[in-house]
Amino acid sequence: MTHVLITGAAGMIGRKLTTRISVDGAIGKSAIDALTLVDVVASPDVTGFAGRVASSTADLASPGVAARLIAARPDVIFHLAGVVSAEAELDFDKGYDVNLDGTRALLEAIRAVGEGYRPRLVFASSIAVFGAPFPQAIADDFHLTPLTSYGTQKAICELLIADYARREFLDAVALRLPSIVVRPGLPNRAASGFFSGIIREPLAGMEALLPVDEDVLHWHASPRAAVGFLVHAATLEREALGTRVALTMPGVCCTVGEQIAALRRVAGDAVAARIRRAHDPLVERIVAGWPRRFDPRRALALGFGVEANFDDIIRVHIDDELNGVIAR
Repeated sequence: MTHVLITGAAGMIGRKLTTRISVDGAIGKSAIDALTLVDVVASPDVTGFAGRVASSTADLASPGVAARLIAARPDVIFHLAGVVSAEAELDFDKGYDVNLDGTRALLEAIRAVGEGYRPRLVFASSIAVFGAPFPQAIADDFHLTPLTSYGTQKAICELLIADYARREFLDAVALRLPSIVVRPGLPNRAASGFFSGIIREPLAGMEALLPVDEDVLHWHASPRAAVGFLVHAATLEREALGTRVALTMPGVCCTVGEQIAALRRVAGDAVAARIRRAHDPLVERIVAGWPRRFDPRRALALGFGVEANFDDIIRVHIDDELNGVIAR
């Protein structure tokens, strides 16, 4: 039997991951008998799950919180808690407190349990750990030179997690996630939020603002694919992963213009016409330092999968969030 802990459980990916594993009732071949959820705001109620559920509202970086969560010795830990990119750039202290100090507190709580406890930790990292200048396609072993505070925080966490894994305090996988689109709900403070906004709002009958030029190229995956990445990472064999615990996830590479063209193909001209250009210098600066195209051969060889094209990503959003209905 398996006890699963999810930090950042109230976030979009956290909620979808909770739903997925609650419905599955298992991680791989191991049945889940207990589920612990934590976030700084209340996590959603869990329905249809036969095991024990414990939910708490707490800041992972606060003294004693991580130790309390780890005292129950969860077998699998999905560490999703974090401050998003633009917020981490605008609020330096908050970014380091949440993204770095919270992670360090979690790692130390695991180490403090001592010999005999070695959970599988799946860490949500980001392609923001890479920085320009870039090759044509970025491989897993490209050097980490982030150009934002958010990317720096994620890179530091990757190194910490790799070292704790090397010392056998835990068994870890760090997933460098693409930009996740189309994100449901209200816009967040992520610099990448417009990638979702220019699809989500027009499909819902609303105007969307585009803060960058249409030739901006980026790497994407749907929320459904992101949850699949996390679940698959929890089941990877230690020997197959090897000593390099960080993996760049596969994605769909396209320009903003190609996103809009996909929206037009899937939903029609009237929907695509709801996008309005409104340049944002901060977003443009942050996005300019992000990588654009990857060679995720390790992840593909290990069985991670993603949508075939951006049209499919849009259809996932329509199916999963809009019940198949588009506002014409």
